[in-house]
Amino acid sequence: MTDTHFAFFGPRLHRGPAAALSLLGFAAIAIAFLAPAPRANAGHDYCTAPITVTTLDDPLPHTALRIAAGKSLTIVALGSSSTYGTGASNPDHSYPSRLAALLRARYPNTEIRVINRGVGGELIADTTKRIATEVLGDKPDLVIWQVGTNDVLQDVAPRAVMANVRAGIAQLHQAGADVILMDLQYAPAVLTHRYRAMERALLATAKTAGVAVFQRFALMRDWSEHGNMKMSAMVAADHLHMTDASYDCLAWQLSSSILRDTHAATEIAGKG
Repeated sequence: MTDTHFAFFGPRLHRGPAAALSLLGFAAIAIAFLAPAPRANAGHDYCTAPITVTTLDDPLPHTALRIAAGKSLTIVALGSSSTYGTGASNPDHSYPSRLAALLRARYPNTEIRVINRGVGGELIADTTKRIATEVLGDKPDLVIWQVGTNDVLQDVAPRAVMANVRAGIAQLHQAGADVILMDLQYAPAVLTHRYRAMERALLATAKTAGVAVFQRFALMRDWSEHGNMKMSAMVAADHLHMTDASYDCLAWQLSSSILRDTHAATEIAGKG
């Protein structure tokens, strides 16, 4: 899909070995695959989560200024298959497409572009290389970098790739963009690997670099544990990728987090 506000860049798959699910790991979590997925347009009651999970801990000053001034806003969604939209029924149900629709509905008089730069199967080191060639030229105000899942699936040591994450953040900050890191998905294929070390490393790196983390893992876990959505509603039959329903909820919560953060920032600026 391509229009004046949103560009969906067509299939790009990065080949790499996929780690097999262990039988024990699968048995432990397959019981969650019981309920049909709710319709993506059936409302957002099942998307709710505690504010402690969805709050962005670091500000988005550039984004807040653009929104407050009514200026055009360019967001680049950077990442792998969760960004590209694997598991969605069509590109319109990827999280970047849904995010664009939600933000435009909130600011109908503002030109908002959400550019999808997702490449399926990509590792952190390769995504970092693409920042210079595929992201900076878009002149983004905000970059949402979905990061870490494929490295976990291929058992890459977090310590070995955090330098890449720091370098990527530095490039984006130098270009004047705000940055949000989006962490792993809560999915069976991830849960059978050593995901905790990557989660800790991403949080520590974000804190050091002064960027926000959108806690996708905690968000999806909360949906599952509190009955908002069964695993079968959130995750496709491959036990890894998200669905129309969970992409929609992800975008809804992400847009709410961005708007909450930018509203707070503009209120503080106004009082100053």
